[in-house]
Amino acid sequence: MSKVWFSPIGDNSSPDVISQKVLKLYNAAGFEKIFGKNEFVAVKIHFGEKNNTGHIKPQWIKPLLDAVKEKECKPFLTDTNTLYRGERQNSIDHLMQAYAHGFSIENLGVPVIIADGLLSKNHSEVSIDGKRHKSVKIANDILHSHSLMVLSHVTGHILTGMGAAIKNLAMGCAPRSGKQVQHADVKPKVNEEKCRACGLCIKWCPRDAIQIYDGTARIDVEKCYGCGECIATCRYHAIKNSFKNTSVPLQERMAEYALGAVKDKEGKCCFFNFLTHVTKECDCVDKAQDKITGDIGILASYDPVAIDKATVDLLIEKAGKDIIKDLWPENDYRVQIRHAESLGLGSGNYDLVKVK
Repeated sequence: MSKVWFSPIGDNSSPDVISQKVLKLYNAAGFEKIFGKNEFVAVKIHFGEKNNTGHIKPQWIKPLLDAVKEKECKPFLTDTNTLYRGERQNSIDHLMQAYAHGFSIENLGVPVIIADGLLSKNHSEVSIDGKRHKSVKIANDILHSHSLMVLSHVTGHILTGMGAAIKNLAMGCAPRSGKQVQHADVKPKVNEEKCRACGLCIKWCPRDAIQIYDGTARIDVEKCYGCGECIATCRYHAIKNSFKNTSVPLQERMAEYALGAVKDKEGKCCFFNFLTHVTKECDCVDKAQDKITGDIGILASYDPVAIDKATVDLLIEKAGKDIIKDLWPENDYRVQIRHAESLGLGSGNYDLVKVK
């Protein structure tokens, strides 16, 4: 069985308490052994969209980054550009958003590098043997790094049910074109009775695929590439997706992209999942969100499947029910875990090791 290390935390824990928990997990898991002198270490993280408050905070990871630097390697914080219109759709805006949330070299002692380049053209094809893909697009600055540390804030998600390590690997290591491929089966539709023709979906559509006609929004299915931003943005729940036919392929594509992200990095990857301020929607949402349950703790593992499975089990234990499934009943988030396991990305069987 894979090992998953877990350190519990309570609500409103201080940044110092959280950062020391992270460092203890790093030491307990022995992650230091995967980093070599002068090696490039990609530290994959989500910097949080503008106005988002649930994301991982820079203060929480400063001691962790200092510990990695003690190995005389070259760590850098990284992410890739988004499909949707926001503060993270190109490298300039993305960097400014990271700095606005405190992820600066002055604060953390490491640089931020957007791994897919200025306009998300910096990527390569990686061969895999998947059900949906035989190759996937991975951002070059992650692909060419010697090792990979993945820091994931656990949330619900409107299309995949849950976002954790697998999703962070899949979407977070892919360029915009790779994200588009993963969303290829998502086709949103407008409920004309609910639509108020407010135009907010038009503002956020990255493809200019939505217009107002006869008092209601209309989506040009030829232009739409399924990012789902209109679904997340609509205040009146007027735009929906047929999850029955789209969530499963999306999650399977995600698992295969996650596989491509770690290919050729065997023994050189580690993962942290933060069960703190868990929210209904992901950190790409441009607003502060209430948490759906009390803070639980932080997990660490070498196995992205095991850490996501342990994350789910802890959430269920805390809430007394499958809270993520209840939030998004049309999505079965377990698809991504099962498919990732079938690909050999990791194991759903794990041994939970508590770290005080």
